[in-house]
Amino acid sequence: MGANLSAVVGVVSLVTALTAALLAVLRLRARRGIATATQRATYEVLHTAGLAAEPLRAGLSEAGAAKAVRHLRALVGAAGLALTDADRVLALDGRGTHHGEQLLSAARRTVDTGRSTVLGEQELHCDRVDCPVRGAVVAPLQGADGRVVGALVAIADSPPAPGLVQATLETAHWAGNQLALAELDSSRERLARAEVRALRAQISPHFIYNALTAIGSFVRTDPERARELILEFAEFTRYSFRAHGEFTTLAEELRSIDRYLTIERARFGDRLQVRLQIAPEVLPVMLPFLCLQPLVENAVRHGLSRKPGTGMVSIEARDAGAECHITVEDDGVGMDPTTLTAGIAELASGTGDPGDDTGQHVGLSNVDERLRSVFGDRFGLVVETGLGSGTKVSMRIPKFHAGVRAGS
Repeated sequence: MGANLSAVVGVVSLVTALTAALLAVLRLRARRGIATATQRATYEVLHTAGLAAEPLRAGLSEAGAAKAVRHLRALVGAAGLALTDADRVLALDGRGTHHGEQLLSAARRTVDTGRSTVLGEQELHCDRVDCPVRGAVVAPLQGADGRVVGALVAIADSPPAPGLVQATLETAHWAGNQLALAELDSSRERLARAEVRALRAQISPHFIYNALTAIGSFVRTDPERARELILEFAEFTRYSFRAHGEFTTLAEELRSIDRYLTIERARFGDRLQVRLQIAPEVLPVMLPFLCLQPLVENAVRHGLSRKPGTGMVSIEARDAGAECHITVEDDGVGMDPTTLTAGIAELASGTGDPGDDTGQHVGLSNVDERLRSVFGDRFGLVVETGLGSGTKVSMRIPKFHAGVRAGS
């Protein structure tokens, strides 16, 4: 699902960029006085479509319809235009207000059947001698799954001509695509929240038990250190279970990782060594919440805890122009690359058991999917490992990406 969403978002970004570029060229040509009538008309259509698209991308609502309906009427070239959902007229611009009930009845039939219809004077008859309405075209609005969620109704002051019918159908199809994208955006957000919940669920009860046991061991021998560890543990859990913000900064993620490692060093003592190499200029970079922390937890839990003697966890974040390159590396027991690949494949297919060795890869798989969903397939995790050779996990984060903002 994450890959499909990334593909859709990528296409939308490309279309948006091309449209913006075309608009910029047309504006420049218009300023220079060399734009043709066709180019000026193209600019007007694209500009009007852009004004209508923004409120529709928020979904089919009364507020969004009220903002979009005037621009949609301009695109169709109708005397009046209405947007409806399955139950009511959400907004109507121009002529035809007094035909609201008739238009809504026709829209409901279109929602039920999924078919467009053309209404003539007989269907829209009224007692007003000055009524200018002579017909209407009703076209379905389809959401992401092909389900009809509403209707676009173009109102005519003359019997609907083929040109008006075609313009209404094309505009309804375009508006439906905007609503479908709104549903996909909502699905992506729900998916991201579900994946964060999965990562929170991965916080091992064993870690909590071991952390509290380690803290308890200092209560009598070193009360001040016990107090400091309790505060670190409280801040770690507060960050991990915070209820807002799909994204965070690298600085915030590293701060939480430091608290986690402080607690683990209290348990492992000198056996756990940590090396940090962070470029200050990448600290404000935005990344998905709980994106880096699970990689460090995996390094300690699955790499170093099984290794006799001292182990090292290295965290590096480098400035790489338009990107930030981050690696988490340990010199622990490592794993068989074949087993790693098979484990992630089982998780993706839903057959992996979180309780066995396959389940330990859930953090890697989850983070990889979230990175690809947000930034595109080029930004997934790269894992280098081997039995007895430790594990190195690398990621690339763009310094700027549209729609990525740190949570408050």
